[in-house]
Amino acid sequence: MIGSRVSRRYAKALFSLGQEDGNFEQYGRELFEFVRFFRENEDFRKVMSNPIFALEDRKKILEIVLDKSNFSGLMKNLLHLLLDKSRMEAIEAIADHYSGLTDAASGVARAEIITAMPLKNGALGGIEKSLEGLTSKKIKTEVREDKDLIGGIVVRIGDLVLDGSVRAQLEGLKESFS
Repeated sequence: MIGSRVSRRYAKALFSLGQEDGNFEQYGRELFEFVRFFRENEDFRKVMSNPIFALEDRKKILEIVLDKSNFSGLMKNLLHLLLDKSRMEAIEAIADHYSGLTDAASGVARAEIITAMPLKNGALGGIEKSLEGLTSKKIKTEVREDKDLIGGIVVRIGDLVLDGSVRAQLEGLKESFS
């Protein structure tokens, strides 16, 4: 797997070009559409990422796929470059970094909410509003359940962790009695 720094560089380059020509949102959509296709088509992914197959054959296959897409010339060039440099397997990491760049430019923060059980109706909206007030950014949430929490929630926004879990409260009590 290619390094995170290299993936970040590709994402920054694509984002910079998108900002210059005003199409960074379009490039993001195209990038995520290709990543979805890449994930869903295991045979395609294996061929594109495996140097055992001749580069010319992989280029032909990629060209067939790109001919059926409505991708911009810039996106097609990026995908050809990744193939030429044997970095196609980095496409998902590039998309992750690109997502972070577009979120920052759009004033969006991503929050991971971990709960012990499903949230009640309306609770997610209230949590999102509170987090928007805390961060002064629009919040996009991803909710997942963790049965090990016992109760409460844990929220992660970047490096910020807000731990309102029962486990954290019990650990705090345990430390105060020590």
